[in-house]
Amino acid sequence: MDNNPKKEDLARNLKPAGSYLDSLSDFADLLGTIRQAENAAKELLEETGAPPRTNANTPPRTNTPPAKSKSAAHPITSDDERENKSEKDSGDSNAPAVAPTSDPVEKEPSVEELLEKLDVLVGLENIKNNVKSIINYVKIRSLREENELPNPPLSLHMVFMGNPGTGKTTVARILAELYRAIGVLSKGQLVEVDRSGLVAGFVGQTAIKTTEAVESALGGILFIDEAYSLAPDVGSGNDFGRESIETLLKMMEDHRSDLIVIVAGYSGHMERFIGSNPGLESRFNRYFMFEDYNSGELYDIFSSMCEKSEYVLTEDAADFAREHFAEIYETRDENFGNARHVRNFFENIVSVHSDRLSALDTHTREDLTTITDEDLINAAQL
Repeated sequence: MDNNPKKEDLARNLKPAGSYLDSLSDFADLLGTIRQAENAAKELLEETGAPPRTNANTPPRTNTPPAKSKSAAHPITSDDERENKSEKDSGDSNAPAVAPTSDPVEKEPSVEELLEKLDVLVGLENIKNNVKSIINYVKIRSLREENELPNPPLSLHMVFMGNPGTGKTTVARILAELYRAIGVLSKGQLVEVDRSGLVAGFVGQTAIKTTEAVESALGGILFIDEAYSLAPDVGSGNDFGRESIETLLKMMEDHRSDLIVIVAGYSGHMERFIGSNPGLESRFNRYFMFEDYNSGELYDIFSSMCEKSEYVLTEDAADFAREHFAEIYETRDENFGNARHVRNFFENIVSVHSDRLSALDTHTREDLTTITDEDLINAAQL
């Protein structure tokens, strides 16, 4: 059934203009007529292809389509461009400004700079010569490889022998950087451990602990201080130190291309340690002997400490210091601390100097920087 009224029916139902509504039924007839007129108008518009018009007071009964971007809905005008630019410039007022950041890359020291760092160390002339000899050896190996010449197996594991305070750790740290600079090591870090960092107190745990220590040193140097403690004297019974040595030897072989191990300790003890296991003898073939500092070198170390902290010695104080270091060098024993003794002596002097100045009412710059022979005498007694 066709619900749309015919045009002639629509004309017949319309009342003359100016007629009055006599009843509610007449009002209902009027509303019906208006709706019929709207439907007829829509039908006519659809036939002609024109877009439908809606009543200004009545919203359309169609679903609102999703909003489109300006670029898709209509061309961007100059006003739009200004608005977009303003939005980009201002951004979210609550959001922090984001600027491109890049951490400054610290320049790695060159071989020449590292060798200079080694040269400024007091004493250690034989050590400096040995290090330079190794650097030359590695350079020539590289040149032979470039010329397709064979090279013997390279082993840079080392034994540092000497009393405490002779610069073993300092030299090891410079070596790690040097080997990185010439391409022997990929990272050049120095990992320092002793027996407590390798040996555990339970069965099966030592291998794990040693493995972790070695893995942390890959790409650099593993420095084992007092390494002889891993190999106790014969007859001491079962000891987990032997398990640590076996684990260490295996990992040295597995990572021989990017790991250097330096074992350090007293001369006599280190000889016994290397002889305790055939694997140690075969892998450690470079021995560095760190001699005790003589009295003049001890004084040079002391003067360097004073200079770095901006302390000035009086002439009498300097004379007392030379006599002090000459005496302790002549009377040293196997427990002589070398540079450690100098550092302890310097720290005692600073403490005595502070006590002396604290009794003064006023302090000049000269007071704060001058060390007297009285300060050294009191420090020596400590």
